[in-house]
Amino acid sequence: MAATLLSPDACAALSHQLPLWAIVDGKLTRQWTFANFSEAWGFMSRVALLAEAMNHHPNWSNVYATVTIQLHTHDLRGLSSLDRALAEAIDRITPA
Repeated sequence: MAATLLSPDACAALSHQLPLWAIVDGKLTRQWTFANFSEAWGFMSRVALLAEAMNHHPNWSNVYATVTIQLHTHDLRGLSSLDRALAEAIDRITPA
């Protein structure tokens, strides 16, 4: 899937399409808190497989049971269709 830069209107619509995500400093951002480090790491492993399959890799951090993911398409210098698609895929595998 080729990345296309999202228009300002499409970026504004992300808050409705992805209500658990926020745009922070131009990056689509979400944070999760798990019961422990093992659960957080397992989630990160599942996200890594998605990201690799899409060839679109997040900026992320993990501190014990907290995972923060930021999505941004560096070559396009903004949010793209790949960021939206990866966020949607991550939401589908997020534990309830």
